[in-house]
Amino acid sequence: MNISLESPLTDLKGIGEKTEKVFGKAGIASIGALLSYYPRTYERFEMPVPIASLREGHLAAVKVRLVDPLHMRRSGLTITTGLASDGTDVIALTWFNMPFLRNSLRTDETYVFRGRVKIKGSRMLMEQPAVFHTEQYQALTNELRPVYPLVKGLTGTMIQKAVRQVLSEKDLLTDFLPLCCREKYGLAEYNFAVEQIHFPKDEQALALARKRLVFDEFFLFLLQLRSLKEAREKAENTFSIRKARASQQLIENLPYSLTGAQQKVWNTIEQELMGNTVMARLIQGDVGSGKTIISILALFTVAENGYQGALMAPTEVLARQHYASVTELIEKNGFPFEAVLLTGSMTAKQRREVYKKISSGEASIIVGTHALIQEKAEYHNLALVITDEQHRFGVRQREMLAQKGSSPHTIVMSATPIPRTLAVILYGDLDISVIGEMPANRLPIKNCVVGTPYRPKSYEFIRKQVEEGHQAYVICPMVEESEAVDAENVIEYTEILRDELPDGICVEYLHGKMKPIQKNEIMERFLRNEIQVLVSTTVVEVGVNVPNATVMMIENAERFGLAQLHQLRGRVGRGDAQSYCIFLHTMDGKDIRQRLDILCRSNDGFEIANRDMQLRGPGDLFGVRQSGMLDFRLADIYSDASVLTQANEAVDEILGNDPLLEQKEHRALKSRYDAFMRSQSEQISL
Repeated sequence: MNISLESPLTDLKGIGEKTEKVFGKAGIASIGALLSYYPRTYERFEMPVPIASLREGHLAAVKVRLVDPLHMRRSGLTITTGLASDGTDVIALTWFNMPFLRNSLRTDETYVFRGRVKIKGSRMLMEQPAVFHTEQYQALTNELRPVYPLVKGLTGTMIQKAVRQVLSEKDLLTDFLPLCCREKYGLAEYNFAVEQIHFPKDEQALALARKRLVFDEFFLFLLQLRSLKEAREKAENTFSIRKARASQQLIENLPYSLTGAQQKVWNTIEQELMGNTVMARLIQGDVGSGKTIISILALFTVAENGYQGALMAPTEVLARQHYASVTELIEKNGFPFEAVLLTGSMTAKQRREVYKKISSGEASIIVGTHALIQEKAEYHNLALVITDEQHRFGVRQREMLAQKGSSPHTIVMSATPIPRTLAVILYGDLDISVIGEMPANRLPIKNCVVGTPYRPKSYEFIRKQVEEGHQAYVICPMVEESEAVDAENVIEYTEILRDELPDGICVEYLHGKMKPIQKNEIMERFLRNEIQVLVSTTVVEVGVNVPNATVMMIENAERFGLAQLHQLRGRVGRGDAQSYCIFLHTMDGKDIRQRLDILCRSNDGFEIANRDMQLRGPGDLFGVRQSGMLDFRLADIYSDASVLTQANEAVDEILGNDPLLEQKEHRALKSRYDAFMRSQSEQISL
């Protein structure tokens, strides 16, 4: 079999066009994409334990018999319940939407039930436990089994079978890192790493594999960043920009005064727009610190000087809100600028009209999503590009927007609190400004960290807030129930919450697997207070401004990184009313409580990020990670900070000796980097 990392999946036995499409839904379009589709976690099936030894919040297995036949009732959900005994103690069992169990589980057989333990009153409970026959469970014990993120039609078995077939080609994976680099940083050989990340023989092998692949992610990312930095440093400012009356007028007419930090950052940007070299600047600041108004001041400045400015947001809902803010300020101040919105969900006719205004220069301010970087979007005289929530975009996407103009100025905005030592590496091509001050009129959010017994009180608190005219978010880590990870999931949780809250309260859900048009509709309804309680995954982490939302309740808070929890918390506290954040943890433990208590003691994102980095162990295999952070699949900048530093050092050393990667020992690296860059472009075009 003659295959390479760029070969299509159909080169594998057993994968035809139909199966290829199923893999494609998960973003797996090539052999390389298959190998880098890493497990999201690993299951270890421990030996069953007595019911008496179970502890709340812990995942465990019990070997039991049913006391009576299972019962079933309908209440929005189909709920199947029963009691089981190990001969000494009794445990309650509950399943949602699994009515077939009532006829398939018998009282005269012994089963192993595996799930997370809860305590309700005086009774032990497992909700949605996985069911095994004793022989079946015994065959699984003490293995580390990969658990992959799945889409409809794609199973873990299909992925494992395909990966094993690729790994049987021993000559396929040439190690692209020089031997001296691997030895210096204690990195495993690449073939070993890929095999062990999918099928680890033990935790030590998994740790070695993960470190190597995390290093690779950082290394290739930093190589890409270096090329961007080199292009930036050579670029002269060819735009003739002077101070704009519009920007000064806007500052004077705002219903609030800029903070000292905002004014300082704006002064820097204004000077750089008029400077001799092209600006490339990162603006870091907590959610609500006022980054957006700084970007609008910059857009108005280039517009008054006869140029175009573009603002790219990661979601359509956020792009629409930015567009609404820009147009409102233009109208209120009587500015002669035209702003347009460009998103993927617009009709072909609408897009054609917007393209015409952009290419002719009629539109001086362009706000949109990834649609801004599509081929058909041709700009007239683009002088400024701004990307919002940069951690949601890859470096390549930012570069493609910049290439729409002739070396335009760049502003990158991020609310992700990253310690400065890491930000200097991750944004190595940019100068960094920090807005470290919140507007004076903002009321600090009140926080509490609680366990599951507090859940009914939380529901009651949400009910009272809604009755006072406010709204609430409830965040869950998952979309649908999974046997592998017991966590409150969005769809079932919504049904439960609808039962718990009065009929007059509208509860809806939102998650990343929904179509863009559905997500937009839900967020627009929430914005209009047609939905009072929104149950969501972290998709709202980058969301619209809903000043009326005063409660953020986060289920399974221990499953998120502190920086991400802080960003989620930033969705509330954006209006005049007092806001609250409830961090609800389902697992007990001193370490969990210690981490979450940091959020109660501080509302400073950068302090929280530093504490998160200190508390997280290096290469925390089964711990939390920041989802969506710069599109790293395995790497987490907090727990892998030391590996990031090593990768940065290695890039400096290799490029210092061989800037173009022309030497013999770097040929494999050059080939791998070129393939990496091609894959980046292909992902964007998709």
